[in-house]
Amino acid sequence: MTASPDLGTPRTAAPDLLRSVFRQHAAGVAVITAQGAAPVGFTATSLTSVAADPPLLSFGIGTGASSWPAVSEAAHVGVHILGEHQEELAATFARSGADRFGPATSWRTGPEGVPLLDGVLAWMVCRVVARVPAGDHRIVLAEPVVGDPAGPGRPLLYHQGRFNALRN
Repeated sequence: MTASPDLGTPRTAAPDLLRSVFRQHAAGVAVITAQGAAPVGFTATSLTSVAADPPLLSFGIGTGASSWPAVSEAAHVGVHILGEHQEELAATFARSGADRFGPATSWRTGPEGVPLLDGVLAWMVCRVVARVPAGDHRIVLAEPVVGDPAGPGRPLLYHQGRFNALRN
């Protein structure tokens, strides 16, 4: 089998190939939060609906991430779907060393002690059911226990290394 002329030159599988390919994949932007000694959180584009019955979702987190120690021990996490008006919030939770729960972030303590962000499109508090090793990451499987899908606005997307809004 030969490649069609418009496919380009194939590259050997490596971490940079994976990153390059996934830059072409538009993804919704979420923030995952947990309560440790202090609240922690991180921006995630790996959020996936896994099953409807029982309801399960998953997300990935690097074991070197500053939030990992708290997430590795947390019984519950917060999952927040960000709106296109929350690009700065997404950037804050993605930035290493940022004061993620500082004065610029509007949040409250929700059910199960989970930090909940204000003004998001939707949120859920989820019970962690498994943490599956996956290279230098863990895939966290979680079951929603309570949430609100009725926030205003349209979703924030991540594509080609930057945040974007949907077009009409």
